[in-house]
Amino acid sequence: MIVALVMVFVVAASLLFHFLSPWRATPIASNWGFIDDTLKLTFWVTTAGFVAVILFMAYCLYRFRHEAGRRSTYEPENRKLEYTLGGLTTLAVILLLAPGLAVWGQFITPPGNAAQIEAVGAQWSWSFRLAGKDQRFGATDVRNIADDNPLGISRADPHGQDDVVVTNGELHLPLNQPVKVLLRSIDVLHDFYVPQIRAKMDLVPGMETYFWFTPTKTGQFEILCVAYCGLGHPEMRGLLFVDSESDYKKWLAGQKSFAQLSGSKGERQQRASNQ
Repeated sequence: MIVALVMVFVVAASLLFHFLSPWRATPIASNWGFIDDTLKLTFWVTTAGFVAVILFMAYCLYRFRHEAGRRSTYEPENRKLEYTLGGLTTLAVILLLAPGLAVWGQFITPPGNAAQIEAVGAQWSWSFRLAGKDQRFGATDVRNIADDNPLGISRADPHGQDDVVVTNGELHLPLNQPVKVLLRSIDVLHDFYVPQIRAKMDLVPGMETYFWFTPTKTGQFEILCVAYCGLGHPEMRGLLFVDSESDYKKWLAGQKSFAQLSGSKGERQQRASNQ
């Protein structure tokens, strides 16, 4: 009897904790409300299962508690019960999986007008690359990485000379413009995540991954690495600024291309060596 009451209390306390808890997801700032909706549906399905199973167990503990003179009976099978439980389980699995598969299909299919940027993770910082006027990225290779070429852009590829390189960990994007984020890691496994965007993806050494989103609110948002990548993992943070079109153009005009960065650094190194 006491155990049954404790189980009922656990169900009630769990529901109260959820509905009265002050901890909620951060306000969304992208088009991925679908992900929030899918998570909410998953919560309601699993909550219904949790409540039903625990209360049923509590009922059984009370209804079939020991009483003097009562004897148990053996029932090898019950087709009605089996069909009911099998049907409910199948329905729950469909509700859990089908929406997720539909959202995943959208998640991996960026729109044709999505702008492309590259986010590069390295222990323990974020760097970014935007295509220049030719709208094409230059080739990269980790063997090209040097002090004046942190992203390993090929100097022999003319398409890379006008690429905009951002190494201060700050990424600016225009409002309401779909963007496909190409992800590359220089060393170990990282994960690009902005809580308000909802979308995230691993950066896997030796391959290029991607995800896409459309920023829907201007503001400043923190970029996190949510894959443990070494001792400096907690410090691997960047900033995402979602700007109006005019503010974004002002920021972009102040950035330097790969050719300008490598040239200026090369000149400084040459002057230092001459001295």
